[in-house]
Amino acid sequence: MEHPTIAVQSRKFGQTSRQDLWWLRPLLVFLALSSFIVYATWSAFQGVHYSFGPYLSPFYSPEIFGSSPHSLFGPKPDWWPMILPFSPALLILWAPGGMRFTCYYYRGAYYKSFWADPVSCTVSEPRKTYWGENRLPLILQNAHRYFLYLAIAFVFFLSYDAWKGFWFANDLTGEQEFGMGVGSLVILTNAILLGGYTFGCHSFRHLVGGISNRLSKNPVRFQLYNCSSCLNKRHMNWAWFSLFWVAFSDFYVRMCSMGILTDWRIF
Repeated sequence: MEHPTIAVQSRKFGQTSRQDLWWLRPLLVFLALSSFIVYATWSAFQGVHYSFGPYLSPFYSPEIFGSSPHSLFGPKPDWWPMILPFSPALLILWAPGGMRFTCYYYRGAYYKSFWADPVSCTVSEPRKTYWGENRLPLILQNAHRYFLYLAIAFVFFLSYDAWKGFWFANDLTGEQEFGMGVGSLVILTNAILLGGYTFGCHSFRHLVGGISNRLSKNPVRFQLYNCSSCLNKRHMNWAWFSLFWVAFSDFYVRMCSMGILTDWRIF
């Protein structure tokens, strides 16, 4: 018995039978990610106003070389090529940026919003073939697990920055005293959100438990896996809140350093 031949008519990009506002979410994601990229790039090239008192912008942490008191190894080194612009952020932002760019959630978000691959369910795409992630440049997405290892280290650096954000120099004695300012809570919240995003990552779940056949034999690994799975349930929320807050933290420190905002001391 011969099977009937079905003629499939190719559709133009964006054609769909959906009646809802399917284009709204990809548009909002495009605007949000574009705004973050523009602001983060601008901030990274400034090289000034990234610290204020005990606060250090997360875009510049850890400050390997720089002019602030938070610098680990002093000011810009003499061997830095004069032809290249210098900013402490340019030395480190590639690591957390690589973590987000290769993140499983963000892939799905910007594939739809920037590449329309696909722009939404049951909406026609602008290309006829499936590229996949098995050749350049998308095969580089497989480096995500290695960016995760770096991101874990960054969480500890940012947690230490949050702790330092509660210690202020006494105006009379010059000694460090425990206190709390609005900036202390801003920096602390940033560390918490980035920790939730990082430790809820799919690759982190695999790292702590996914490679084991029987987690019950290792209670510590089992608990870590459960905690990571709990965070992973809201991975999208952690991704967006941490993205917004890391930019806001830089903005807050920058505005305080420029004298536009006053950091209110709670105690």
